[in-house]
Amino acid sequence: MSLTRAAITSVGRFLPKRILTNKDLEGIIDTSDEWIVQRTGIRSRHCLEPGLGNSYMASRAAKDCLKRVGVLPSEIDTIIVGTISPDMFFPSTACLVQKMIRANNAWGFDLSAGCSGFLFALTTGTMFIESGRYKKVLVIGSDVNTIYLTPEDRSTYVLFGDGAGAVLLEPSVDPDLGIIDFEKRIDGVGEPYLQVKGGGSRRPATLETVKNNEHFVYQDGKTVFKYAVKNMADVAVAMMERNNLQNSDLDLFVPHQANLRIIEACAKRMDLDISKVIINIDKYANTTCGTIPLCLYDAVDQGRLKKGDRVIIASFGAGFSWGGVYLRWAMNST
Repeated sequence: MSLTRAAITSVGRFLPKRILTNKDLEGIIDTSDEWIVQRTGIRSRHCLEPGLGNSYMASRAAKDCLKRVGVLPSEIDTIIVGTISPDMFFPSTACLVQKMIRANNAWGFDLSAGCSGFLFALTTGTMFIESGRYKKVLVIGSDVNTIYLTPEDRSTYVLFGDGAGAVLLEPSVDPDLGIIDFEKRIDGVGEPYLQVKGGGSRRPATLETVKNNEHFVYQDGKTVFKYAVKNMADVAVAMMERNNLQNSDLDLFVPHQANLRIIEACAKRMDLDISKVIINIDKYANTTCGTIPLCLYDAVDQGRLKKGDRVIIASFGAGFSWGGVYLRWAMNST
């Protein structure tokens, strides 16, 4: 019996209306547009209006995704939301999205894996499709990161933005197209280098945790840079070697958008021409779980993906967590 291959059949997104430029940040913290661009490649980021929550963005990205292919929410079997910023500890964001889009026949859950959350959710959804028990899996990557930033930490304050992307997974009608291979890894050695320390069961919210800024993102930038470059590049190369691909065979590399320097160093380690890499961190900053689906959306929108194209996705996040996906694009060109 042949394997049922999962394919991405639609993409969607949501970006908050409010845009914060580097010039805007100059009035908030001690920084400059030149300093931010030189060190990160970021020029602007989107910020969600207070009080709306992650489910607001995730549900709108989901609706956009389904509308593009005329799929009704009632047809969805499963909703998987990759996120590190749920509306609340429980219920899950997936439950809230299910209600908002009226996917009355779907079950679902959230998946937390730092910035690797969408990639982990995508591969989990892939296995659901491959099992033959599910026909339509909605995979969302959505994060409201700006709530975890403090102007007291200039190095992280400039890095993040808010945004959501969604893809629809369905059985591929062509056995040669769709998600062909993937690999996922975690290593708890990364815990102290990238975290939000307070608010969980180990360090519940107290006056002390608030005073110590433990509810904001902490990052050891140099350590994260080193691990991100090595692990993203190496897992991408592993995907290519395992599937007998050369750089010349690759049509598009989709890396997590953490920092332009990381992306460029990753491409260099792979000996891959930067023209084969999609980059949008300049417009959106690091949207954590949103980066990969937003890249896929932009690639489709810009005409950079056509049916049959060979694509490698690589992501890296807190934990540490990382992974890679090899797929052949199944959607028709727009």
